[in-house]
Amino acid sequence: MLAASGQQIMIAKRVFGENRLAWLWNVPATRALLALGFVVLIGCVFNADGAFFKLGTHRDALRQASVFGILACGMTLVIVSGGIDLAVGSVLALVAVSFSLVSIHWGWRPWLAISLSLALGGACGAVAGGLTAGCRIQPFIATLAVMVFARGLAKTISGGMKVSTAVKNPDGTYRYVNVPEIFRLIDSRVLDGNLSMVTVIFVICAGLTWLVLARHWWGRWLYAIGGNEEAARLSGVRVSLTKVLAYVGNGLLAAIAGICQAAQEQQGDPEAGAGYELTAIACVVIGGTTLTGGRGGIGLTLLGTLTIGYLEKTLSINAVPEASRLMLTGIIIIAAVLAQKQRRC
Repeated sequence: MLAASGQQIMIAKRVFGENRLAWLWNVPATRALLALGFVVLIGCVFNADGAFFKLGTHRDALRQASVFGILACGMTLVIVSGGIDLAVGSVLALVAVSFSLVSIHWGWRPWLAISLSLALGGACGAVAGGLTAGCRIQPFIATLAVMVFARGLAKTISGGMKVSTAVKNPDGTYRYVNVPEIFRLIDSRVLDGNLSMVTVIFVICAGLTWLVLARHWWGRWLYAIGGNEEAARLSGVRVSLTKVLAYVGNGLLAAIAGICQAAQEQQGDPEAGAGYELTAIACVVIGGTTLTGGRGGIGLTLLGTLTIGYLEKTLSINAVPEASRLMLTGIIIIAAVLAQKQRRC
């Protein structure tokens, strides 16, 4: 009898241990931390003759990932509600071109140029949300249409050329003007040059997005819609309005990313942001936010952004071609989705 009791205890310990490990793996933050740790480990191994261990490498990695992170914050709002937005890269380009045009060529005041840029981003998001929630068009199709339109509008506004400090005169000649002070401010560094202002902007955007999702009724409604839209509707949630606001918020954050992109490059490029929507989705999914909606959060998106940022930097310092980086990003997205599917099973 004592032997039987001992055997039962051993079985109970083994089952408890297995269940505990399964529970830890099922926690999205655990998988996100493991992914980040794995990428950092790769950087330590393939360190490009010690370049990975330099402070400047980590500083530049954060700066490079900040624009992706701002886009990922907006994408989190949409994905949590069960949607998707393919237009953020094109909206970034449209805002970058418009912000550069009115700031550099037309000499608008910073507050007016920023207001116009945010209005453009919000309008693009409102159109995408209206098509999705009002016209009942699939988010993939609706945002694909906005993506194409915004990219075309960016090229039309810029004449297919980069909007830089070279301003064309009426007689066809060019003159060069100074970079606006707002560009220098956004592209500056703080803390003795160790932290980019764009990274500060990213942290602020992440904090505001966290407040919306964790503390505001709108955030609770987004989770409810992503979990079960019909049940949310029957519970009194204003589904259409909440969805539209999610896309508007995503558009505003894409506009902020466009402003930061223009400031960093000191020009507005109509081709900027190509493929950024893929990277933003990767940041969200790798963090653990499910593409089906209803689960996730901004903290997970931060982990996903750091993972993508360090992966991009590691590949960059090792001179991996851009084509290989894109293929690797696609593989990572598939792996993250499969991990989520395995957890649900």
